[in-house]
Amino acid sequence: MRTCEVALRPANLSEPVPELPDIVVYIEALERRIQGQTLERVTLASPFLLRTAEPPITSLEGMKVLQLRRIGKRIGFGLEGDFWLVLHLMIAGRLHWHEVESKSPKPPKNARNPKNPKNRLATFQFSNGTLSLTEAGSKRRASLHVVRGEAGLKRLDPGGSEIFEIDLDHFAKVLQSANHTLKRALTDPRLFSGVGNAYSDEILFAAQLSPVALTQRLTPGEIQRLFEATRDTLTEWAERLRVESGGRFPEKVTAFREGMAVHGRYQEPCPRCGSKIQRIRYASNETNYCPNCQTAGKLLADRALSRLLRADWPRTADELEGLTLRE
Repeated sequence: MRTCEVALRPANLSEPVPELPDIVVYIEALERRIQGQTLERVTLASPFLLRTAEPPITSLEGMKVLQLRRIGKRIGFGLEGDFWLVLHLMIAGRLHWHEVESKSPKPPKNARNPKNPKNRLATFQFSNGTLSLTEAGSKRRASLHVVRGEAGLKRLDPGGSEIFEIDLDHFAKVLQSANHTLKRALTDPRLFSGVGNAYSDEILFAAQLSPVALTQRLTPGEIQRLFEATRDTLTEWAERLRVESGGRFPEKVTAFREGMAVHGRYQEPCPRCGSKIQRIRYASNETNYCPNCQTAGKLLADRALSRLLRADWPRTADELEGLTLRE
């Protein structure tokens, strides 16, 4: 029997990009702290963070935050004058809140390299405290855009459907608009908004569907099961994260969490049937699944699957997050 793991090249797997539940909880925490507050000063420590030149970011100083919005996996800060700061945390970007007495905040104890100022990319000083952005590692993937109006926001939005704003018929139409693997379809930001590597594993486990099943071969019953599993899984995890933060600012944003059924649980027992969780690796991507519950006992590893992965899956998180709205 072939090995249960597909590895077309050595994989250096890292935590996936924060997804819908994580971003929702971030936004709720930010709303309680900075909505209605004045952005007094922005300090950028990395020249690679800001991806726009006009309008200048300093022109937003002195404006109040009127609203916050999730744009796919991005966080939008809506300010006076219809200006928007749009932040994409990517893989290693994290936000930290410091009360007003901390004008020069230190990275939290759980941040990597806490003594290294390069870990902090930006600080946003408000009238009641400071929000800081850190990014672990040497690669600078996190991004910040300054745009104006809905047109500016639209340019940054991949255009995926919001799962809680569509019905089953719309979901089915989007899902089967092309013949992708289920894993690819769920994580394509042009199809569905806010779903990534970690929660797609949990969704597919809940729906008892294979990650490499092709979308155009699903039965109506399987599509309904997937639709319900997507809504239920995202709702459940957003609520879990709310309870975990307990009103505090969420610091432990990670894709590998206690209580997940399959994601990050390779070789651990399936909580439903007890079989060992298996995985597929391709470049920097990893998919976890239960062979008994999802693939009729089959291990997903053969030459045909390798070719399928090469054709259908982005190689990196950067490539996936770089997908934009189709014309």
